[in-house]
Amino acid sequence: MSGRTTIHDVAKAAGVSVSTVSKAVNGRYGIADATVRRVLDVVQELGYESSLVASSMRARRTGVIGVLLADFEPFSAEILKGVGAAVHDTAFDLLAYSGSRHGQGEGWERRSLSRLSGTLIDAAIMVTPTVVGASTEIPVVAIDPHTGRADLPTVESDSFGGALTATRHLLDLGHRRISFLGGRPDLRSAGLRDAGYRRALSDAGIPVDPDLIRSGRYELEATRDSARILLAGPSRPTAVFAANDLSAIAVIEVAHELGLRVPEDLSVVGFDDVPEASRRALPLTTIQQPMRRLGSVAAEMVFALLAGQPVEEMHVTLPTRLVVRATTAAIGNE
Repeated sequence: MSGRTTIHDVAKAAGVSVSTVSKAVNGRYGIADATVRRVLDVVQELGYESSLVASSMRARRTGVIGVLLADFEPFSAEILKGVGAAVHDTAFDLLAYSGSRHGQGEGWERRSLSRLSGTLIDAAIMVTPTVVGASTEIPVVAIDPHTGRADLPTVESDSFGGALTATRHLLDLGHRRISFLGGRPDLRSAGLRDAGYRRALSDAGIPVDPDLIRSGRYELEATRDSARILLAGPSRPTAVFAANDLSAIAVIEVAHELGLRVPEDLSVVGFDDVPEASRRALPLTTIQQPMRRLGSVAAEMVFALLAGQPVEEMHVTLPTRLVVRATTAAIGNE
């Protein structure tokens, strides 16, 4: 072989793609150790050292872990606190990034990763991503992905078990007309909360009444509209399980507008346990998911991947628990 050795020469001799050579010489994430060794052996054999030096200079790590968010709202804010606590005593900085969602919202993570990966951040934690198949050369961990488990590491809470517990709590209080106010139908965790609600009713021998199920899509106005339909009719429910805390709070506000007392006339349970749930004049009974722990576990996965180590478990599901406060009561106490 005559002339200056190029990356294409290395790729051909090693039997790999040019992008794989780039990953190997730059120490990037995502290729097998045996492949790295084969590429580097070819690099040495063909005299690609000068290019390797330049590549190594470009491959210096930024020392930054990015947390990519669709929106800054209570759930993602608590996750950020968990990631921040895990990063606090390390050499890494933390970048919270919410990219433009102008136009089509789905796929925002691909745009964000293409802008940030390899130049501004060494790894990414995506919070409730719409897609998880984004191609990237950096380690990526997904928290509560819309479509559920994928080929990359994921962390989520037990949405099904939490919904089961919430509905059983209302059943134990004597409620039989229990409504479910659902979240976004495209979000897997919201679907699992619907399934947990239905399972609890089925286990109790209570048929599911379609008239008691509405979707608020985690949007305030849609939630309020659905709550008015549920609560204004003559056969209203005696209890509502809402798929997140902000929806539950909206239900309580609508109930008060309609002259209903909580919990005397209507019991309400939420899901998440965001800070606002416990700070209200009437603290909310809710299912607590460990939001900060979701963030810290995702960060621990990222640390392992950056160190070239396998994660102990690819898909982690964290337990939820019922927190009983002031918005639920036995139906006999009404």
